[in-house]
Amino acid sequence: MPGESGIDVGTGRLRERDASIAGAGFGISVGHATDVAGATGCTVIRGTDGPLRASAFAFGRATGTRESALLEPWASNDRIDAVLLTGGSAYGLDAAAGVMRWMEERGRGYAIAGGVVPIVPAAVVFDLAPLGAFTARPTADMAYDACDRATPSGWEEGSVGAGTGCTVGKLYGPKFAMKGGVGVGVAGTDLMACAVTVVNAVGHVRGMDGTIIAGPRHPTRGLVDSELEGSMHGFFGSPAENTTISLVALNHSFSKVELHRIARAASAAHARRIGPAGTSYDGDVVFAVAPSDRPAGDPVRAEIVATKALEEAIVRAVMLAKGRDGVPGRLDSATE
Repeated sequence: MPGESGIDVGTGRLRERDASIAGAGFGISVGHATDVAGATGCTVIRGTDGPLRASAFAFGRATGTRESALLEPWASNDRIDAVLLTGGSAYGLDAAAGVMRWMEERGRGYAIAGGVVPIVPAAVVFDLAPLGAFTARPTADMAYDACDRATPSGWEEGSVGAGTGCTVGKLYGPKFAMKGGVGVGVAGTDLMACAVTVVNAVGHVRGMDGTIIAGPRHPTRGLVDSELEGSMHGFFGSPAENTTISLVALNHSFSKVELHRIARAASAAHARRIGPAGTSYDGDVVFAVAPSDRPAGDPVRAEIVATKALEEAIVRAVMLAKGRDGVPGRLDSATE
């Protein structure tokens, strides 16, 4: 479905993109676990056959994370086994135990005397309201299932996994919001980036042509520019019930320091597509991962393609989101 977003979400584009992902050599598999009734879920990005090198950049000032200190460029750890993106706010961090259990059963993790210790960083979005139930949170069993279901291509998008309870455009409160979700983007040729994002923004989302494609729904003015309106009148809804968390994967090898720089660069995608992003009440984080056994890549090119892939992923996250509980989604009226 080509539209004002500038993104084709039709079946032909999906087949072409899946083939591109499968053959690129990112070394990752993605799986979801979804609690439809509770309006929450989690998404696991794990190494397909082994560990990955990783770093991250947190630029929201209200982050909910696990094992994030190990990803700092000066930290000694140089490998991870998976990244968990999850709903449930801080409660959702407990679900990472399921990913660890899955890895331990397969002997995957940091080898020590007597066994392994899987390294599983995680980040959360706030989805405890207004959809579903406050007491519904992703569990360790859900994360284990997501890890087990993970595949190297053909990933679901929209209102699944960690995107199940996500909303965007909360300027006037939840009654006037729209549905967010999970999106995937790909960019580059020989040096490629693949992005997975969970969009739960307080503000609007713009398509690749700059048009607001999801955001606060004013009764008479349609979709509203959250930054313009917020700068004049502030936010009538809660500015704390949001966050966008993302991961970019590269198909060439990079050092941990380079991955940190790539994550920082890719955070520009949040600022370009989401308004506002990375606020004092957001937990915005970008993870960057890469295989360690591929040829070294050009870091500047990687920054460019990672940002481009993440922009596409953010747009797709709302274009493929299905509405529920009175909150509309862009997919509701879409046709292939």
